[in-house]
Amino acid sequence: MTKIPSILILILTITLFLFQLAHGSTLQVFHTLGPQKAVSWERTVLDQQAKDQARVALLLSSSLAVGRKSVVPIASGRQIIQSPTYIVRANLGSPPQTLLVAVDTSNDAAWVPCAGCVGCSSSTIFDPSKSSSFNNITCADPMCKQVPNPTCDGSACTFNLTYGGSSFASNLVQDTLALATDSVPGYTLGCIQKATGSSLPPQGLLGLGRGPLSLLSQTQSLYQSTFSYCLPSFKSLNFSGSLRLGPAGQPVRIKYTPLLKNPRRPSLYYVNLVGIKVGRRVVDIPPTAFTFNATTGAGTIFDSGTVFTRLVEPAYIALRDEFRRRVGPNLTVTSLGGFDTCYTVPIVVPTLTFMFSGMNVTLPQDNFLIRSSAGSTTCLAMAATPNNVNSVLNVIANLQQQNHRVLYDVPNSRLGISRELCTK
Repeated sequence: MTKIPSILILILTITLFLFQLAHGSTLQVFHTLGPQKAVSWERTVLDQQAKDQARVALLLSSSLAVGRKSVVPIASGRQIIQSPTYIVRANLGSPPQTLLVAVDTSNDAAWVPCAGCVGCSSSTIFDPSKSSSFNNITCADPMCKQVPNPTCDGSACTFNLTYGGSSFASNLVQDTLALATDSVPGYTLGCIQKATGSSLPPQGLLGLGRGPLSLLSQTQSLYQSTFSYCLPSFKSLNFSGSLRLGPAGQPVRIKYTPLLKNPRRPSLYYVNLVGIKVGRRVVDIPPTAFTFNATTGAGTIFDSGTVFTRLVEPAYIALRDEFRRRVGPNLTVTSLGGFDTCYTVPIVVPTLTFMFSGMNVTLPQDNFLIRSSAGSTTCLAMAATPNNVNSVLNVIANLQQQNHRVLYDVPNSRLGISRELCTK
């Protein structure tokens, strides 16, 4: 066998390093539901829809250089940590402690359960005493002013936060965060001391919103406020999706719609939804159902943490009625929990297209139908926004986003979508 000269090995090593530096790495993503057995399908859907109700209510009531690429595997938390969230592996501290954290585009601050937490549900927690790079943030630190309602526990900066139907009390801290091959020293996040409720992601959360404590803001020089993800379907059993951080390696052939910014809800990614087609027919929906209004919070957002798309009542009723008409007005319509358009016989399914400014997205059936494992029940997997004083927000949820590359290009104020099979 011919021996490779050491100088050639050195050249190859440097070339590989430069390639990785220019192109970065990628994180994988899992789906929220995971494969369901026939006996548990209805219960799973109803449980998830109830959790969605709490999340949508929270969204509605919210207070008003070439960057690297890092690709992080994404998976469904349902099969791995029994949590209805998409998760990625994150390493925190020195030496690193691995946590499976939820990715959430409508929240900013990252937070993890810490040693000694009262009410935290996971056996996997972060232990600050084992990290040489851990630091508490004091009340005098400017970062303390970035969290909601900060208070002081001695000199430590603390804050309380509501998430879905749960709440927690947390210290604001800093430590080294690593995603894929990239490390971010001094990353600011919450260290949970007390939690109530059952809807918190058990091992923590990584905020992908637009606020000052989000991953985008804290890694702006590294990733230039650009990321995309491909969310696998619930049929995927592994980390087959991906969270791609940074402008390098993002898809070139992709359709875009402008991102809108609401100063009263700065974390949310608003877009301009202008219509919906069922088959070839544009549904007769009042334009006011989609109108963006920064004062009231009305409009349409993309959200990775809500499972089923919610439309304001006039839009949903018009869509539902047109869907029923196209499927067959003489077929018996049943309900399942909050889903009011279900069938127990085989149906001919029309196409469904979301129409945004600058792009149309026609969804595959798996992105807008829920079917039982036994095939006996099929439901339109959307619902009306909860009918209350804040029912003004349309939420494009993760079931509708699955097996698409969704690109958030904040510097250019645009959101892109292209088809991509995320499930292996």
